[in-house]
Amino acid sequence: MDTKRILVIEDDEEIIELIEINVEHLDYELDTAVDGEKGLKMAKSGHYDLIILDLMLPKLDGMEICKRLRSKNDNTPILMLTAKSEEFDKVLGLELGADDYLTKPFGIRELLARIKANMRRVEVDKQENARDTTTDDLTIGELSIEPDKHKVTISGKSVSVTPKEFELLHLFAANPGKAFSREELLEQVWGYQFEGYDHTVNSHINRLRNKIEKDPSDPTYLKTVWGVGYRFVEPEEIE
Repeated sequence: MDTKRILVIEDDEEIIELIEINVEHLDYELDTAVDGEKGLKMAKSGHYDLIILDLMLPKLDGMEICKRLRSKNDNTPILMLTAKSEEFDKVLGLELGADDYLTKPFGIRELLARIKANMRRVEVDKQENARDTTTDDLTIGELSIEPDKHKVTISGKSVSVTPKEFELLHLFAANPGKAFSREELLEQVWGYQFEGYDHTVNSHINRLRNKIEKDPSDPTYLKTVWGVGYRFVEPEEIE
């Protein structure tokens, strides 16, 4: 089995040391950078399975690093660390393409669980790609999803979505009518189960609605199932 590689871009030496000590027994190869410019350079030149990215960094902040990597179609999972608790930072980080976030101070057990979950997702994606190199396109109403290209269009116009938004939308569209709870979505898309992280799912749903719905307050495709979660519309429901 290939050794998994993690890049930690963090300027707090104590946090770096904490991560190093606690992932050592997991046999992950760990590289570190203490400023944004060096971190971005390493992220672009190396082949990593996960990037742990601090929000506030000298020379180049985490938001800009995330934005630049995603603009180059680098879909390496990004776990963003932030010392801030404001909703704005969390939502913006996810909007720019981060897969998840942890707010400092965080528990090491939770961090390790997130790391393992992301690694599992990488393995699952690799296995699925190996089994099925061609995935059928999905079209319902004016919405089209092309899995091989990670492309979403509405009425022929391309819609920009992050990797996690695409994964979430594809899961829904491949299972029309099925109601998913937030917990199920966390497990299937993010690969972990944690109470209190409904916000991660809700944020992605809200952004997807803003991107694919004519009226996000009265969605055509992504329906709310009150008391349960969300479901994707069935073909016969499209007018």
